[in-house]
Amino acid sequence: MGLLVAAAAVVVVAIVIAVASGGSDSGSSTSTTTARIQIKGGKPVGGAQDIKVKKGDKVTIVVSADARDDIHLHGYNIEKPVEPGKPATFKFTANIEGIFEIESHVAEDAGREPLMGKLTVEPD
Repeated sequence: MGLLVAAAAVVVVAIVIAVASGGSDSGSSTSTTTARIQIKGGKPVGGAQDIKVKKGDKVTIVVSADARDDIHLHGYNIEKPVEPGKPATFKFTANIEGIFEIESHVAEDAGREPLMGKLTVEPD
């Protein structure tokens, strides 16, 4: 009898975990990705970020900088200003597959390498 109660408890816990995590029977799931890009002296710290997500994922990209800049996410056509103490936050659902550049328009205008990162959205 004790073994039966223990087995039932395991099943209940598994169901609670599946429901709480948003589990589904469809086989596809979305996740949330947060990436950070820090710009110092007009260049991304550590080099251009390589951000990879799946189609349908929720994406947040936070860009901070030591000087005023305009950051553009190609493909999704989102452009945001950034300045010291005021990071730019890009929040969107990755619904377009492909590879998209994240560029600094200030660096581009100054004749420097504008690439701050790349967003790769892979099929679900």
